Amino acid sequence: MNRDVSSNTLNLGHQLKRLRQERGLSQRELARRAGVTHASISLIESNQSSPSVASLKKVLDGLPISLADFFALPSPQEDQVFFRAEELLPLTRGAISFRQVGNMQHHQLQLLHEHYAPGADTGSSMLQHEAEEAGLVIQGEIELTVGEQKRVLKAGDAYLFDSRLPHRFRNKSQEECILVSACTPPYL
Repeated sequence: MNRDVSSNTLNLGHQLKRLRQERGLSQRELARRAGVTHASISLIESNQSSPSVASLKKVLDGLPISLADFFALPSPQEDQVFFRAEELLPLTRGAISFRQVGNMQHHQLQLLHEHYAPGADTGSSMLQHEAEEAGLVIQGEIELTVGEQKRVLKAGDAYLFDSRLPHRFRNKSQEECILVSACTPPYL
């Protein structure tokens, strides 16, 4: 079922992932709603498995969207260069929201527009992943811990580090924090 997106045909795995992310669902949540395994969703989204029509319908029922509507969705252009604010792909919602520029299946650089509500925290468990990341605080302030180092960054301040080091972001202020970050290779 893999077809080249650039020739205006459907890339089923990418389309499913995009639709799931637009609805703010994790792969596990979609799997739970659809009554399939998390591995099934992962394999379909990475185009390592081509589901039967019945299996695909079951997965789409978890979104919910009909087969006809799913196949009628426009395919995003992988060569898109410019993005309006409303075209940024929401990856997370809530106290911490990440909106992504472009399609990470076609790029090695992930660019995010991040919002941290007052008191928002990435969690007491430190994050670690195979990448490098950098960011610039646009508004407010964020406490960033990287390994044993901790610093409060304010508007205009920036960071750059090896993401294999344990790290955590916390907004301890009463003001929303907005930052722009980049990660390579993509993480979310």
